[in-house]
Amino acid sequence: MRAELVELTRTVDVVVLGARLRSARLRAGITQADVAGTAMSVGYVSRIESGQRRPDPDLLESMAARLGVDVEELLVGVSPDRVTELHVALDRAELALVTGSAAEALASAELLLADPDVATLTELRRSASYVRAGALEATGDVQAAILLLEDLAADERGDLAWIDGLTSLCRCYRDSGELGRAIEIGNQAARRIEELGLEGLDESIRLSLTVAAAYFEQGDADYAVRLCQRAVDRADAIDSPVAKAMAYWNSSAMESRRGNAAAALPLTQRALAVIEASQDARNVARLRTQLGIQHLLVDPPQPTEALEVLTRAADELALTSAAPADLADNRLAQARARFLLGETEVARQRATETVESVRSTVPLVAADALALLGQIAVHDGAVDAARTHFQEAVLLLSAVGADRSAAQLWFELAGLLETVGDVTAALDAYRRSAAATGMVASATRRAAPASAT
Repeated sequence: MRAELVELTRTVDVVVLGARLRSARLRAGITQADVAGTAMSVGYVSRIESGQRRPDPDLLESMAARLGVDVEELLVGVSPDRVTELHVALDRAELALVTGSAAEALASAELLLADPDVATLTELRRSASYVRAGALEATGDVQAAILLLEDLAADERGDLAWIDGLTSLCRCYRDSGELGRAIEIGNQAARRIEELGLEGLDESIRLSLTVAAAYFEQGDADYAVRLCQRAVDRADAIDSPVAKAMAYWNSSAMESRRGNAAAALPLTQRALAVIEASQDARNVARLRTQLGIQHLLVDPPQPTEALEVLTRAADELALTSAAPADLADNRLAQARARFLLGETEVARQRATETVESVRSTVPLVAADALALLGQIAVHDGAVDAARTHFQEAVLLLSAVGADRSAAQLWFELAGLLETVGDVTAALDAYRRSAAATGMVASATRRAAPASAT
């Protein structure tokens, strides 16, 4: 008998097991004496069927043989053929998720979870729940994904699925603006992972990087960068190129946000070279988007090169389980590139689409898109519209506690107000921006389109 079935004989509800044995015996049309044979008494078989005794693994196996059923069916209530059928359905749902068919994956996972047979298959039900959570995130229903991931996180298995689930939960919290929760759950998980001795896994390093991104967004940039450096050191220690690439990736994003695009670009290129070799299609596409953004942030910006990279990344994202946040990042970066190339109407359209698609689900990206709309309005001479866009962005960020990003936008709004002579409002905006330090106007927001004079 397989090890997992031996374990089930120790944990299965004896009343449920007894009822299954009795049902199988009646279907076979044999008596308790036939089942007992010479291995046990009829009275013992009766007590097993009534849930008063737990048979040992060898005895249960011999009883199953006399009944003409597989012992697995007695323990889990589902035949091996049916279990295989359900696992095939799960594999299809997982494949749909990783290949970008999130709606199909969601429908398949929910169909599985509604199947009565799955209710008795604990591991299969858990795996289907993780697929459902990933599909919910990928289709933009972040709050529903959070509810499910919170329930799954409570079952501390200490396995890779559990760690990946915690990473997804932190990412969903971060993308929805719940930065404090993302940090809290990430730190709790890190302590538990250390207790279990699992901190050297790629999955654990990925979780720490997700937490670092939340710290950065909250405004604690220096600590976030140190967390990334620790992740690089851990990746070096376990000789994991993929983990190192993820650490480089996060470090490059943070260097960009700190205004150090020249240092960020080579980090992104190094990370992409490693990720491409791993055949991780979704992360290749996401990192290629990051590379496109880096081309926009160097001085002077490189919008033509950026647009070429971003267009390729968009095609790749369409074939993966890209979340709305990933798609929005790419769309917004394309809008910035178009703006720098002087294509203001296309830029406005892309930025507006970004705001509309993620305002309620990914407010951090929506606020960034509103800031770009403000810059476009300035270029068009529509100062009042620009002020409205910037203030809406600031309010959106302030509502979710994104202090660093809000301060950045207040800083830029102050500069805008100063240029149009609104000194009082500009001073107020500068005071608000002082909530965080180290703010610099980002290159893409600061730069005018290539055709402007």
